[in-house]
Amino acid sequence: MLHNNKKSISSSIFKIINILFMIILILITVLPILNTFTLSFSTDIDSMVPGVKIWPSRFSTEGYNTLFQQVKILRPFLNNIIVTVCGTILHVGLCSLTGYALSKKMAGKKIIMGFILITMMIPLQNIMIPLYILYKNLHLIDKLITIIISGIVSGYSIVLLKNFFESIPESIGEAAYIDGASQLKMFIRIYLPLAKPGIATVALFQFVGRWNHFMEAVLFINDPKKYTLQIALKGLVIDSDASSSATIITKNTQMAGVMIAIIPLLILYPFLQKYFISGLMVGSTKG
Repeated sequence: MLHNNKKSISSSIFKIINILFMIILILITVLPILNTFTLSFSTDIDSMVPGVKIWPSRFSTEGYNTLFQQVKILRPFLNNIIVTVCGTILHVGLCSLTGYALSKKMAGKKIIMGFILITMMIPLQNIMIPLYILYKNLHLIDKLITIIISGIVSGYSIVLLKNFFESIPESIGEAAYIDGASQLKMFIRIYLPLAKPGIATVALFQFVGRWNHFMEAVLFINDPKKYTLQIALKGLVIDSDASSSATIITKNTQMAGVMIAIIPLLILYPFLQKYFISGLMVGSTKG
């Protein structure tokens, strides 16, 4: 009986510690976003007052008005949408086709998989200079297509989707093949719908990564008309703080820019969450 009491007390203490730890993590995550939201809807003067705010003392859209009228954030925002949507669609499409092909029996499959796994060990930082030289020789500098095709396929996405296609029973594909379906028809009508969790996982990773891309835009884009959102935010938040120009960009305008960058991700994630979690589970258990 005493042993059970001790076990119950230790279990309760463990639960309390876990709850406190989770509360701390939530506060660490939520407070910066809440402070950013509050500052973005504050007046110019209120936003310059030091301290963490969780609600605007005076609600105002001055920051957003300045952001769109003076800073002209709309063009970088649209450029970001083009790069993100086109890049994500192409990435998912190409990696799906490659993963589907590698999920079938084929000659040299192990060698191809070996090359794909090798590419996963090479970070972008190590090939930035060769990439820049290649794109420059192809006259692709200062073009949005350069950011779109950069990372258009990845070993991780191919392996993840390959595992999904391999988890689909072969009998389904064999039945469709007997009925006269071609490989392309089977891929589009049978395998893609059944691999929704994997496709959603890859799409979410790609959308977030491309929406927040920074290094590629800094490296390949010099024309201000081709700037994407993250480059514009760098100029808005960092460069304006370091500038001695007479034009002052207040905190509410800076935080409005940050909120514009965050909102699409916050809207997208809830719709893909269930696919994202199941996709990670299958991708981590299949080999």
